[in-house]
Amino acid sequence: MSEDTLPDRLSVNPESPFYNESLLERGIGVRFKGVEKTNVEEYCISEGWVRVAVGKTVDRRGNPLTMKLTGPVEVWLKG
Repeated sequence: MSEDTLPDRLSVNPESPFYNESLLERGIGVRFKGVEKTNVEEYCISEGWVRVAVGKTVDRRGNPLTMKLTGPVEVWLKG
């Protein structure tokens, strides 16, 4: 994967196999159905979905509760 190629799937959870700290530090923009989202926990471009945090609610492990939304996903590097 080159420096400017974004992965098909990315997660902000360090326990996920799709976590990439160096990319997250650079800043990733996510647009879902044409609207920029700032509360995305995970995305998958090929499958067309995002997981967004639902308020400030957390599960028993302290992870945010998420909801999976399906639709077109676009991502880009902010920095």
